[in-house]
Amino acid sequence: MNIQTAVEANGRVYPAPKVAAVSICLDGCEPEYLDVAIARGLMPTLKRMRAEGTDKLAHSVIPSFTNPNNLSIATGRPPIVHGICGNYLIDPDTGEEVMMNDVRFLRAPTLFSRFYEAGARVAVVTAKDKLRALLGAGLKFDEGRAICFSSEKSDQATLAENGIDDASRWLGMDVPEVYSAELSEFVFAAGVKLLTEFRPDVMYLSTTDYIQHKFAPDQQGALDFYAMFDRYLAQLDELGAAIVVTADHGMKPKHLADGSPAVVYVQDLMDDWLGKDKARVILPITDPYVVHHGALGSFATTYLPEGADQAGIIARLRATDGITHVLTREEAIREFELPGDRIGDLVMVSGENICIGTSAHRHDLAALKEPLRSHGGLTEQVVPFIVNRKIELPEAPTLRNFDAFFYATKAAAQ
Repeated sequence: MNIQTAVEANGRVYPAPKVAAVSICLDGCEPEYLDVAIARGLMPTLKRMRAEGTDKLAHSVIPSFTNPNNLSIATGRPPIVHGICGNYLIDPDTGEEVMMNDVRFLRAPTLFSRFYEAGARVAVVTAKDKLRALLGAGLKFDEGRAICFSSEKSDQATLAENGIDDASRWLGMDVPEVYSAELSEFVFAAGVKLLTEFRPDVMYLSTTDYIQHKFAPDQQGALDFYAMFDRYLAQLDELGAAIVVTADHGMKPKHLADGSPAVVYVQDLMDDWLGKDKARVILPITDPYVVHHGALGSFATTYLPEGADQAGIIARLRATDGITHVLTREEAIREFELPGDRIGDLVMVSGENICIGTSAHRHDLAALKEPLRSHGGLTEQVVPFIVNRKIELPEAPTLRNFDAFFYATKAAAQ
């Protein structure tokens, strides 16, 4: 391999891998998906890895959304360290509601950049382009040791920006439709080819949860997806990599008996209690890809007007059906390890089968073709953590999904 010394990143020391250290983030992978697919005989490779390697459950960070957890995996630390606490926020510098996918929001170096600085070869492939810049922060693409691109914009990849020209042509696969299983399959296929040709020391593969939003674990679309993943996992394993399979969050059904979304519209409540638009409810799940979730998840943050009766509002929210947790900013910093300047005065979490919305008229749910499945809360915090080597691991909640590369490099150094 290309690196001989341990690497420090954000206060953690990562061993120098003797073989490729690979972490795979299966977006939205509720552990039940793996259990059902294995029981159906569709994942022989993962079944063997569980038996011969190490099989645990871990906790994701809260909110259990894509951006906070991917950046936690990429930095090895919770959001209070790296600063990415949602897909969407009120920018404290401008007061504007913006996407949190700009590198300027990242407050800690990724371990990928630290490994690169130490001389390693680094590869990162993500399904959606919204994560690509954040995951690739600090990498340099002019020395031939770093590659970072997304499936979504693989045909637009360049040597200068991604370390590779036209990744779609290189892989021999068309650019997938963004709402498809193929977007994730592209990630897996690219990982196999990169491991064969580019031979990275450290590689991160991050998928999309379109399938998990759309299908329950026992439905055919999900079964097909995990069977497909297992075939690529077999190839990665055969190539000798030390692999950790984990997820950014789980996924739960959040709909009524008739299939309509189960939602508490908190902006409407605030408007009734405080006056129209006096409070601002922010849904950090919001991103450009709302077709499969309608911007509905189980975590929200609220900015209250000056002079509002915070204790009274907390009491009323806690008495609202479906809301399971209401925390002050200080409590959320302590309990969920969140950056205090990027959350509101209150943080709310809803239960396993219900979501939090803003106002009913603000959510376009026409694109939801199936009963809503979503995430964001504590009930979607448990995720798989499977290593294809025998290694000592703690139990959840001590074991976190963002320990993935710590243990991947540890396994790769054995």
